[in-house]
Order: sequence, then structure tokens, then C-alpha cells
Amino acid sequence: MTRPTLVILAAGMASRYGGNKQTESFGPNGETIMEYSIYDAIKAGFGKVIFIIREEFHKAFAKSMEAKLNGKIELDYVFQSLDSFSNGIQFNQDRVKPFGTAHALLCCKGKVNEPFAVINADDFYGFDAFQQAYQFLTTKIADGKYACLGYALKNTVSEFGAVTRGEIKTNTHNEIVSIKERREIILKDGKIVSLENDHQEILDQDTQVSMNFFCFDPTFINWMEKQYYQFLEENKNELKAEFLIPEVADQMIKSGNAAISVIPTDAKWFGVTFKDDAPIVKEELLKLTHEGVYPEVLWKEALVN
Repeated sequence: MTRPTLVILAAGMASRYGGNKQTESFGPNGETIMEYSIYDAIKAGFGKVIFIIREEFHKAFAKSMEAKLNGKIELDYVFQSLDSFSNGIQFNQDRVKPFGTAHALLCCKGKVNEPFAVINADDFYGFDAFQQAYQFLTTKIADGKYACLGYALKNTVSEFGAVTRGEIKTNTHNEIVSIKERREIILKDGKIVSLENDHQEILDQDTQVSMNFFCFDPTFINWMEKQYYQFLEENKNELKAEFLIPEVADQMIKSGNAAISVIPTDAKWFGVTFKDDAPIVKEELLKLTHEGVYPEVLWKEALVN
């Protein structure tokens, strides 16, 4: 049996956070958030990790990761840059950032040849999520049959500012009908409010949302390449437009090319969007360590992979 791969989105510039949060220490012994995801993925049975990073960080990043992970899981790297897959399209030269998470995943074309899960580097997803993803990727994945881990909205907002979340609507078969990317979600007077185009909408706290934890096979990457070229043509003069995984998944569903099931998880999610989120994450990881969920030194224990 081919073991699935974990793809980690770690190329973001973290403009709202004000630093490179993907490589910041959060665990009691300097562990990054993504190291906990890798630890959980290894325990679940994943066979390989691919890091999507900026090429200028490669040498230092690889040195750090390989010192901890060599012999525990296969490692590989993919580089995302603004020019990746530009297809000769000339876009606004004042643009600085690459074009988002789906663009990052497109950069994995040819590198991923097996079923895979994709996650954010700066989100903590919990072991149950990886265990369920592994189960799906080894028993249920098929061409056009994908999955998304679903989290309750109330567990994914920040008290320190607006966040972006993919609001999930499902049918009676628990398949996604639509994923609506809401880019300005805030806490206001004890309620969760979406602010878009000067319009306020109160959202149900138990609404399922995507946290960019998807289960795909390589056909998804191949399908979205054409969509990306179309996106570039339509947004080549935009400075902030992004090509995002939930929105591409939504397009694929509505085109009839895929069915994406929601996998609900009891795992507790937490993440870092703003600087003020950091102490909360550190406290949560310390608590999990004290409870014995993770070892005191994450990579001291030998993991069988």
C-alpha cells in the first residue's frame, strides 16, 4: 500500500503576524507548530512530508528540519515564487506576494504522485484529524472523491482581529455543496460576525469551516492548473488577489468534477494569526505536554514510520 504524503503550506509571508511564524518556537523545547502536525502525521502512518517554502529559506529551513526528522519520515521541498506557473502572463510588476494557497499547491505538480493531505504550517489540527485523514486517504480516496476536515467556527476565531475562513455547506450525504471564503470574520459583542462589502452578518457559531486541511490525489493539482491560468488572466493587474484552495475546491464541486466529503473531527484546533495569539498557543501546547499527549522533548522519542 502506498502511504499518503503530507503537504505543508509554509511559504506565506505572514504579513498580519509581523514575522515568520512558520518557524517560530511555540513548544516547551522550541518546537514549531508544524512539528506537532508532522509528529501526529507520523503516528497516523503518513510516509512523506513535502514543505512548500520560499527558495531563499531553503538552506536554513532544511538544516533545521532534517536535524530533527531524518530517519523518521521522508522529506522533500517545493518552492513557491510569484513567477511559478506564470505561463507567460504578464502581471502587475508591483505585486510582491505569490498568489495564495492553491498556487502554492500547484507548485507541487510532479512532486506528489500519491494521495496526500495539505495543511497550513501555522495551524494546530490535533492527532484525531490526521488519523481520520490517513484512514480516508488509504481506504476511500478516488479520482474526484476528496475530503475536507471540518471544524466548528467558534473554535477557529481570534479575539485579536479578523480572520478568513471557508464556510462549508453540505448536502444530506455530508458532501460539500459550497465553500464560501469569508475574509473578514470578527468577534463582536459575544457574536461571530462576517464583515464584507460594508455588510454585517451574524454567523452560527457551530458552522463548519475549512481550515485548509484537505485530502486530495494528484488529479486535483492537474485540474486546477488550467483554472490558475484563467485566474491570472482575470487578476493579472490586481495586487492582492489570491488563488485559494477552498475556492478552487468549490469551483471543482460546482463544475461536477469532484465530490468532497466533510470529515468532522473532535480534535481541538488552534492557530496563530496575530502576535497576541502566540501566548495562547504556547499555553495550549504546554498543557498537552503536561497531559502526556506529546513528549516533553518532541523528537526525543523514536517514532516508527
